[in-house]
Amino acid sequence: MEVNLRWMSVTAIAPVAWGSNYLVTREFLPAEHPLYGAAFRALPAGIVLLALCRQRPRGAWWWRSAVLGLLNVSVFFVLVYVASQELPASLASAVMAVSPLTMMLVAWLLMSERPRTAHLVGAGAGLAGVCLMLLTGAEEVSAGGVAASVAAMLASSFGYVLARRWSDGADVLASTAWQLTFGGLLLLPAAAVAEGPPPALSASALWAFAYVTLVATALAFTAWFTGLRHLPAGTVGLLGLLNPVTGVLLGMAIASESLTVQQFGGLALVLAGVCLGRPTRAERRGSGRVSARSAARGRARRKAPCRDTS
Repeated sequence: MEVNLRWMSVTAIAPVAWGSNYLVTREFLPAEHPLYGAAFRALPAGIVLLALCRQRPRGAWWWRSAVLGLLNVSVFFVLVYVASQELPASLASAVMAVSPLTMMLVAWLLMSERPRTAHLVGAGAGLAGVCLMLLTGAEEVSAGGVAASVAAMLASSFGYVLARRWSDGADVLASTAWQLTFGGLLLLPAAAVAEGPPPALSASALWAFAYVTLVATALAFTAWFTGLRHLPAGTVGLLGLLNPVTGVLLGMAIASESLTVQQFGGLALVLAGVCLGRPTRAERRGSGRVSARSAARGRARRKAPCRDTS
């Protein structure tokens, strides 16, 4: 139990950091440059992690990194940037709470990982909580912002399950670094064509990008992909419900966004959904076997001669 609580705690770093990312993006980053904003978030984070792991992709990981970088970084970051500018932090992060159910369905299709009843009930509770938080009628909701958030959720859910399926042959730090680097490199030419020269950044924007790059990207994605290797997809997806909880609470505390009794009820349902995602005893044994195999592969790679980035 202690081991899985540890992995759940590590994984939870990601949705909490992502929930804060909406507010930082909305308040401090330039709204008219989503492509550059996504590239400035991804590429420095990838370079930092690449400098730490000092490993290059091998074999299939060249094209895997490009595919995962496109889904989990290029497409996802741009859409999240747009959603962050179009929606209040609470609403932008709340839409992403639909991802647990999507991740379960994709994992079922791609990995035959059948969701258990508690996961489905937890996802249902999370969806109900999202509806309570969204359907308040307190303010007009941007249809474009909601569409961008939903599209980001779909792209990332598919990409995260692929990352779990392709978890062999590379450690977490290296595969995360490759995804972020490839994703950032794919964004730069698109940004130059669509948005022209890079925008001038104020001191506050530079500090915001530093936070988004190091905390909400490098640290958060390493924690998230670590969780995907040690926990069932359903459990990881339900931990993602902490994203809207963070977004709503930060929006209320910092951006003076109001929180109604109805929205408090929605938050309670979201937290109940997270609790229902705890792994069963059988899943804990299975994750232990996967962790042992991953550790054995890691020891074998360290003994073998390898190419680094020096």
